[in-house]
Amino acid sequence: MTTAPAAHKPSAGTAHTRIEGRDKVTGAARYAGEIPFAGLAHGWLVLSTVARGRIRSVETAGVLAMPGVLTVLHHGNAPQLNTGYVGLLGAPDPTCAVFQHDRVPHLGWPVALVVAETSEQAREAAEALVVHYEEEPHDITFTDGRPDAYALDGHLPGVTGKGDLESALASSAVVVDAEYTTPEEYHQPMEPHAATARWDGGRLDIVDSNQGATWVVGELAQLFSLDPASVRVRSEHVGGGFGSKGARAHQVAAVMAATALRRPVRVVMTRRQMFSLAGYRSPTIQRLRLGADAGGRLRALEHRCLSMTSSVHEFVEPGASAARVMYDADAHHTANRVVRLDVPTPTWMRAPGEAPGSFALEAALDELAEKCGIDPVELRVRNEPARGPVSGLPFSSRNLLACFREGARRFGWADRDPRPGLRREGRWLLGTGTAAASFPVGARPSTAAVTAEADGTFTVRISAADIGTGARTALTLVAADALEVGPERVRVRIGDSDFGPAMIAGGSMGTRSWSWAITAAAGELRERLVPGAGIPPEGITVRSDTTEAVGALAQKERHSFGAQFAEVAVDVATGEVRVRRMLGIFAAGRIINPLTARNQFTGGMIWGISMALHEEGVRDRASGGPYGADLAGYHVATHADVPHIEADWIDDPDPDDPVGIKGIGEIGIVGAAAAVANAVWHATGVRHRNLPIRPDRVILAGAGAGAGAGAGAGAGAEATQAGTKEPHAGTGEPHAGTKEPHA
Repeated sequence: MTTAPAAHKPSAGTAHTRIEGRDKVTGAARYAGEIPFAGLAHGWLVLSTVARGRIRSVETAGVLAMPGVLTVLHHGNAPQLNTGYVGLLGAPDPTCAVFQHDRVPHLGWPVALVVAETSEQAREAAEALVVHYEEEPHDITFTDGRPDAYALDGHLPGVTGKGDLESALASSAVVVDAEYTTPEEYHQPMEPHAATARWDGGRLDIVDSNQGATWVVGELAQLFSLDPASVRVRSEHVGGGFGSKGARAHQVAAVMAATALRRPVRVVMTRRQMFSLAGYRSPTIQRLRLGADAGGRLRALEHRCLSMTSSVHEFVEPGASAARVMYDADAHHTANRVVRLDVPTPTWMRAPGEAPGSFALEAALDELAEKCGIDPVELRVRNEPARGPVSGLPFSSRNLLACFREGARRFGWADRDPRPGLRREGRWLLGTGTAAASFPVGARPSTAAVTAEADGTFTVRISAADIGTGARTALTLVAADALEVGPERVRVRIGDSDFGPAMIAGGSMGTRSWSWAITAAAGELRERLVPGAGIPPEGITVRSDTTEAVGALAQKERHSFGAQFAEVAVDVATGEVRVRRMLGIFAAGRIINPLTARNQFTGGMIWGISMALHEEGVRDRASGGPYGADLAGYHVATHADVPHIEADWIDDPDPDDPVGIKGIGEIGIVGAAAAVANAVWHATGVRHRNLPIRPDRVILAGAGAGAGAGAGAGAGAEATQAGTKEPHAGTGEPHAGTKEPHA
């Protein structure tokens, strides 16, 4: 009698530690700046010390005579690059096309690369290099009402609108009209940006830290007018990216130097240089106008968001786009606008648009709930849309209210007294707040190859990027289930452009896109394998391409959703705000690895705490550059700031979706800052519409509202310091700017 084979037990949905975890904690995993090469030279970028002007001269003679110096590249001797193309994410930012002209558009613009035998020699020579400038007046003033601001389409339309806004507002029983601001914020991943370039047998080989190897291949091939097949980019381990690790100046400079010297050249950004060259989140000024009937149902919604971009490249922070998904109204208008200033170009940063936009939108909803006398959760229930408010498309799934119900139950929301400023514990005022979260779900075409090896194992090759999220492990589980084998029989190789085109690690689309390709290849491979038949020594390989399948996906509103809850304690005498506990409940499709998924959710929520209370980039009006361009001056949340944080999820099936994975890398930060800010209002009775909620702002707001000892500030009080009275980010107090020679 033959025994039937045991049914495959799925790996996805059960907790697995990271496959590469031991290598990372023991140092066996090598990052881009650590991999040795014979004959390696080191490049050090020299950045401008003026915020606008022209380079008059670069005094290279003395530097070239210094020990170990091999060359100095600058606009006078660098090769010309091709910038007239449209890449994966649009036209290239001229910041990465280094040394092409003598113009300086912002402080920290790359003006030269010094290459030497050692990193120490390169740094010493770079610091000695004298660059003379013809300085011009610069403008970094970021304020609302600038006549040169304009609407800009990014990856979403700049402006949407329906209905008569003014009439709807005029006829509304309750109106909220408020301005909210967020400052410059920086990614600053633990691993700095690093790249090594070399020519190997007529082929350009780059070892890099990036969020998409084939993405970087495409950019470098275009810039240097190369056949993409002649460029290889490898990026096996990445120590964080958050949107900042694409094609940047250091990779281009390394290729230039390697081409000139015909030897490997490594360029690593310093922490300070990353503040100028790695991108950041633009500050925003957002105006919300909400009109509702007496029952809290929205009749009018206007969300306008102003952000800044550089004078050389357009990038918009689409903060107003969050309103296009969350809430509907008969009159519904949104606009994302930019103003061009003498600053570095902003870029994608974790939950671009949704992170700052949700702060303004969800804080305004909380103000509306207060004015209507309705519980904030109930207000969201009453304004739950049946279809996309702007697109009119059906939702693939929208389990936001289920998140709120489960979160409210677990957080103890029913016991909350809605009146602000009443709960006290010694010197602390206590309050709770909530906010909604959403982030779009997408997929992009990807290819993958799956090989059945002769020894009974399987190898997956895909140009995916694991930027610390646990993607390598998640893809192993996906492949194991698709092949109906245990994960110990699957090896996933990633981070190599030679594996073929694949989606980048960005937009919360990576794991979804890669899993789709792997599942397709594995399914076809299983069909080709004959039970009992041997496998040749070279194995059997099947390759997939999801371009057609992704293109055929039905048009729907696809999003992850979540409900954020926070409890804070506020000392109005010292201004200290402490988050005591947070809970996030998410509807994010099929969860592949609960262990790393929970890490992603809580990591985003912690960043939300940091956004609410700590992070603030301020520019010096005199120099045009950021104050404190390091992790001592730019404050982020540390262990002492992180309370009890719990993240969980509800079932969120989408039977019509081919993979069911929605992506979870960004939704954890969305709404988190708003939940904290709303909790601060509940504790003190004072609205803080400008982030971060610093101690000095709490003190001034308390004094201005008459809060003094704390309780009794009263509903409707608002903080008038910071943002509406203070200058916005980019207009800090001046100090003596750095002058030439280059420091």
